[in-house]
Amino acid sequence: MHPNAGFDWTDEQEMLRFVARQSFAHIFTASDAGQFVVHAPVVITDSGKVRFHVSRRNRIADQIDGRPVLISATGRDAYQSANWYVSANQVPTWHYEAVEIEGPARELSGEELVDFLDQLSAEMEGRFSPENPWTRGKMESGKFEALTKAIVGFEVEPSAVRGTRKFDQHKKGEDRAATIAGQRAAGRDDIVGAIAELMPRDE
Repeated sequence: MHPNAGFDWTDEQEMLRFVARQSFAHIFTASDAGQFVVHAPVVITDSGKVRFHVSRRNRIADQIDGRPVLISATGRDAYQSANWYVSANQVPTWHYEAVEIEGPARELSGEELVDFLDQLSAEMEGRFSPENPWTRGKMESGKFEALTKAIVGFEVEPSAVRGTRKFDQHKKGEDRAATIAGQRAAGRDDIVGAIAELMPRDE
């Protein structure tokens, strides 16, 4: 996370909701066998735990259970040209938002894995195909069960949740206005929105 405390994101529940919305993360772990990362869809359970699955053929699959993992999810990001500032002696920078979750992982049981897959598909179908959501009931008998044997699921109970939102919220007046103008000209209304979200309420 960025070392400037001005960019700290401290609301843990808000950060978990962010990860839930992003729904995709980089998951890291390490062992005597080396360092490992997998890129996977994630869900946040009602109790605040993180669930994900990987292919059993993935080299990380047998390195996760019982080990600490680091989960990283990112959102909006964009380049910021120093030319866009009004003040002199500025440097280019990057706007971004990210959340890291640390915690021990455990392998899901077969029943838990199915529950996770049902939750994952229900959330995604609700977003992208609500008029005709896919369910495993649409598959031939036995096909879903056969396919689940090819994956393994995990659950992580967070021991630490950290976040950064870096959108020039430390800039004031003309420089902030210039940042907004530059990002808008670059077609990045999402970054303009992020700046507005973090702007002090009295400004």
